[in-house]
Amino acid sequence: MSTIDEIKAKIDIVDLVSEAGVKLRKAGRNYTGFCPFHDNKHTPAFVVWPESGTWRCFGQCNEGGDIFKFVMKREGLDFKDTLEKLAARAGVQVEEFRPRETPQIKEANEHLRKLLEDALIFYRTHLFNNRDVLAYLHDKRKLTDATIETFGLGYAPNQWDAALKHFTAKGYLQQDMIDSGLLTVRENDAEPFDKLRPPHSTSNAQRVYDRFRHRIMIPIRDENGRMAGFGARIVDPTDIPKFLNSPETPIFTKGHLLYGLDRARKPIRAADQAVIVEGYLDVIALHQAGYENVVSPMGTALTEDQIRLLKKFTRRIVLALDPDTAGQKAVLRGLDAARAAMDKEGEWGFDARGLLRNEARLQADLRVASMPDDLDPDELVARDKDEWKRLIEKAKPIVEHVLDALLADRDINDPKVKNQVAQQVLPLIADLPNAIERDTYRQMLARRLRVDERALAGEQAQAPVLRRKPRSTEPKAGVAAPVVAAVRPGQKIEAQALGVLFRKPELCYRLDRLLEGAELAALAPEDFEYTDHQLFFRVVRQSLEQVEADHHAFVTARIPEDLLGLAKDLLAHTEKLDPVDDRLLEELFRNVVKMRRLVVEENFNQLRFIMEDAQQEGDLRVKNYQELAMQYSRLRHHLDRALKTINARK
Repeated sequence: MSTIDEIKAKIDIVDLVSEAGVKLRKAGRNYTGFCPFHDNKHTPAFVVWPESGTWRCFGQCNEGGDIFKFVMKREGLDFKDTLEKLAARAGVQVEEFRPRETPQIKEANEHLRKLLEDALIFYRTHLFNNRDVLAYLHDKRKLTDATIETFGLGYAPNQWDAALKHFTAKGYLQQDMIDSGLLTVRENDAEPFDKLRPPHSTSNAQRVYDRFRHRIMIPIRDENGRMAGFGARIVDPTDIPKFLNSPETPIFTKGHLLYGLDRARKPIRAADQAVIVEGYLDVIALHQAGYENVVSPMGTALTEDQIRLLKKFTRRIVLALDPDTAGQKAVLRGLDAARAAMDKEGEWGFDARGLLRNEARLQADLRVASMPDDLDPDELVARDKDEWKRLIEKAKPIVEHVLDALLADRDINDPKVKNQVAQQVLPLIADLPNAIERDTYRQMLARRLRVDERALAGEQAQAPVLRRKPRSTEPKAGVAAPVVAAVRPGQKIEAQALGVLFRKPELCYRLDRLLEGAELAALAPEDFEYTDHQLFFRVVRQSLEQVEADHHAFVTARIPEDLLGLAKDLLAHTEKLDPVDDRLLEELFRNVVKMRRLVVEENFNQLRFIMEDAQQEGDLRVKNYQELAMQYSRLRHHLDRALKTINARK
């Protein structure tokens, strides 16, 4: 049994939710109450299933999960912190995998930094020998020679082994270059390998080649100015991805770094404000224009660790978003609580709820400024340098920015538009810990929608209180406490599907096509009911978005330490499966359909009880519940038809 399963077995979800202030009452084998994540207090639409250890809200949130998801959402913690918190509650020991930095590790890291400093000189030399790339930086990006020199920009030659040969000749080992992220290792039998044919072999099973080729090279330093890695932008517009960072190394963890912070520290402290932009070249152009309090999260959603870094210098943080990231579609994606913050090379996600939670927990002041006229920051300062200053001064709080984005080009007189906007913004307001801020934003929302504020607040109602005696986790004297994990069919099916995808992530492509042929949505993290399964599946998806490593090897290397026990269980669970891909794919399809079918059936049955309560209470939302029930019914029919079709192939 993994650590996660042991924690789930020892913690009663009903006790956990009740202790968080949710008043639950028995409803058959389950429990219902008012959702703690939004303001509806009329009909109890929050359901807890003790047998499966899961919960779901059928109201505004439309979210659900297990004990980990509940604590993460309730307290704004990440999975690692939640695991430690619940492990302490359950009396379960969590193994610590990360060693402290010993003198030997410190020396090895310094060696990697020296290699990267030498690489900076290597790439810079090639830049000044390449007139075309230099002209691009001068003419297109308007960068001066002084700026190029200050930021150490370079160019990676369009060769497979230029860096490999150069640093081997200087006495560096191939493993040093691999550990620093300068070289990529590929298994000879990896699927895309035949198209690449890099030249150097480390063994019969592996080849190595330069990770960065025909790209503008941008050195990345930590806050203390030490080399950590590189960011690389394409020269050929047909190449992909547009931006490529160093891989995760002992000295490069993308979510813990901010590009430009080594130079922006003092200006941020002087201005008492930090501005975050999307790209490296945006940072460089703004510094050249005199705005030196600017940094970049390097193509990822802003993380809590990055905000903590900035909080050393200021609590006032402005996100300067381009229209694609700040606009209505991006905001709606960011507000989808089931969607993970995007973490792809060169793509920046806007996760409003995550930002608000970090803002509250870290006591920061986060605001958003939208770029006008589809301009990048360098284009904006080239057009009018003072316009940037005015743009940042007009930055708005996150809730106000979201409201503006949702109302842009919408007919505010349409009642359905009012309802849609309210359903998106009210959960954000409910996330705010400060009562004055919540009231202020509700008043603002009511004014902008031209509705009575009481229609937004809803009526207050009290549910009958279920008083349950907490179950003690202490064993009786002389008796060992048994640990029995309640494994329900849905959990087994999820593990079976996830185990197949762990062994063969590339089957995800074919599965998506098969689901599309059945008019079903592609497999997504929210299809998995358990938080650890969701996190694991996201790594599987990430493996398909890169080309440097074999998919399974990538997943194995990137699994969070907290999920290593789950990984072993998944491999054991699928050890005896039929290895033929076509049969594996069909079984995978069946499992995904069954996963969805179980959730739909469970939710549909519970929704009937909620509708009965709503009708008795005269709740106006009963129509919404009825529409939701109809959706579940149609989806159930659709899933049954898909399952019948795939079974007919046997």
